[in-house]
Amino acid sequence: MTHGDLQFDGQGRLRHLLTIEGLPRQTILEILNTAESFISVGEREIKKLPLLRGKTVVNLFFESSTRTRTTFEIAGKRLSADVINLNPAASSTTKGETLLDTVRNLEAMHTDLFVVRHRESGAAHLIAQHVPAHVHIINAGDGRHAHPTQGLLDMFTIRRYKGPFENLRVAIVGDILHSRVARSQIHALTTLGAADVRVVAPMTLLPTAIERLGVRVFTDIKTGLDGADVIITLRLQRERMNGALIPSEQEYFNLFGLTQEKLAYAKPDAIIMHPGPMNRGLEIDSAVADGPQSVILPQVTNGIAVRMAIMAIIMGGSAAGPAPSEVRRTE
Repeated sequence: MTHGDLQFDGQGRLRHLLTIEGLPRQTILEILNTAESFISVGEREIKKLPLLRGKTVVNLFFESSTRTRTTFEIAGKRLSADVINLNPAASSTTKGETLLDTVRNLEAMHTDLFVVRHRESGAAHLIAQHVPAHVHIINAGDGRHAHPTQGLLDMFTIRRYKGPFENLRVAIVGDILHSRVARSQIHALTTLGAADVRVVAPMTLLPTAIERLGVRVFTDIKTGLDGADVIITLRLQRERMNGALIPSEQEYFNLFGLTQEKLAYAKPDAIIMHPGPMNRGLEIDSAVADGPQSVILPQVTNGIAVRMAIMAIIMGGSAAGPAPSEVRRTE
């Protein structure tokens, strides 16, 4: 069974979100447009919509997370769902219970949606193959495979600041090899028709045959950033590395860390992004991270609206966002 078979139900509606790979362009645009209708909810005095009232969402995070877990919790609560955060370190998985048994037991408690982060690639896909039709799965990051909601919130942020994708040059800089975020970004950017998608990294941090995904490869940051409209810097994922893939952290920063000097090669109005957490002085200089071209904190804010949109759509909410009557009722 393919991701596409799993992600959509028999009527062609989005049932799970496991990966951006294979998602139709129209589906991505529906998610982005729905998120646009939710972006103002956080600015209201009462930050609530009734779309998921009576639904139960379980955040099942087997890896540490600040931004993703918290924004999913906020998104679920803003849609009026009951949200449970399960700490696997304090669950029966520490006693040998399998991942599927954990999910089945939580499913027996009438859970409607699982948001899953796991260190193993394919974990969310495995769960989606074994849950009944009324249960939904969102992949919040699986190994080195995919992080679809991060990729979508990044697309939402790019579109808000830069408009249509067709004329954009986007440079993704850093640890491409270990980054599930980079893979999701690349699939989204190419599906949305970005004019020029680049990956910039040392050879040791580039996946084999990455060009097959429709990107251009650069091992020199100056040429990689030349004329870029968007620069996405990635975290150096030392916890996923086997052996020394860079000579030293200082040399990595000297060659690939984003500084004001290197930023000058991009367009003057280029925006700077980072999925977090940032290692300042390694991937990015503080002057750039906190500078006027940085949209790193708006990425976090946008993540709430995008995750609200995804949850609402896959659980049967309107793909066009909340109905006007529902909005008025909560104001």
